Amino acid sequence: MGKIKTHKSTSKRFKVTGSGKLMRTRQGKSHFRRKKPARVKALFVEMTEVEGKGIQKRIRKLAPYLKNK
Repeated sequence: MGKIKTHKSTSKRFKVTGSGKLMRTRQGKSHFRRKKPARVKALFVEMTEVEGKGIQKRIRKLAPYLKNK
């Protein structure tokens, strides 16, 4: 059986932790950052966990080999 193609932008946007959690970057990271205070800019650096089983399932279908990275 052949390999499944990975959706490249999905594989760049999401990471999997050692315990198997899907992590995503926050929105608003690059646009209009001049106006924001340093405290808010620091929040954009952290990654947050993907919530919702439906969204997690969709991401895993788009990037089936994500856990192997």
